[in-house]
Amino acid sequence: MTTSSDALRRPDGTPVRVLVVDDEPHLAELLSMALRYEGWDVRSAADGRGAVREARAFGPDAVVLDMMLPDFDGLEVLRRVRAEDPAVPVLFLTARDAVEDRVAGLTAGGDDYVTKPFSLEEVVARVRALMRRAAAVNQGSASTVVVGDLVLDEDSHEVTRAGEAITLTATEFELLRFLMRNPRRVLSKAQILDRVWNYDFGGKANVVELYISYLRKKIDAGREPMIHTMRGVGYVLKPAGT
Repeated sequence: MTTSSDALRRPDGTPVRVLVVDDEPHLAELLSMALRYEGWDVRSAADGRGAVREARAFGPDAVVLDMMLPDFDGLEVLRRVRAEDPAVPVLFLTARDAVEDRVAGLTAGGDDYVTKPFSLEEVVARVRALMRRAAAVNQGSASTVVVGDLVLDEDSHEVTRAGEAITLTATEFELLRFLMRNPRRVLSKAQILDRVWNYDFGGKANVVELYISYLRKKIDAGREPMIHTMRGVGYVLKPAGT
């Protein structure tokens, strides 16, 4: 249960806003009730067009988005919503066996996913973690982290390598920050999950592998690698050539 003292708030002190998008009315209502119980302002939409319209009018701090919708899919909703607000965190709802949907959602820029059937408590925990992570990125700490020729500015959310700008999502940024704040230290998947995602994935540690691969494509592509896999142990970031 959330108390008024630990409830998430917007910078102006008003309740955070969450948009729920699902074409199953009963499920959408259950999700909305669970999120409102946290003290959050919640609106819902039953299709993609309604989701885009509500997002534009409502300005949500997070979106809970079903992958399958009657008009166009969640990936298209994500694309249109992010065109208006590039930083809004998105939690995808996917079918139990639709592995390709989960991968597609994360590849397209979704921040996390849960599979149906799920517990309402799990969804609330995931949304809370996403919003706390986004708030930490947005607030920053006016400091710069440097490892080799890789530079991360925690205040401006800018990342460069050898002077070349690198664009990261909020989740990629948080993962890279954790790696860079622990240079030359091997970090296990469990440590990364706990620090970056703030909860236990229940064995779904492959999401770490997925995001490490995203970072490698952006940080190491065409350059001497900085991110290394220590098989059976975890990952380590260190200056190139060391």
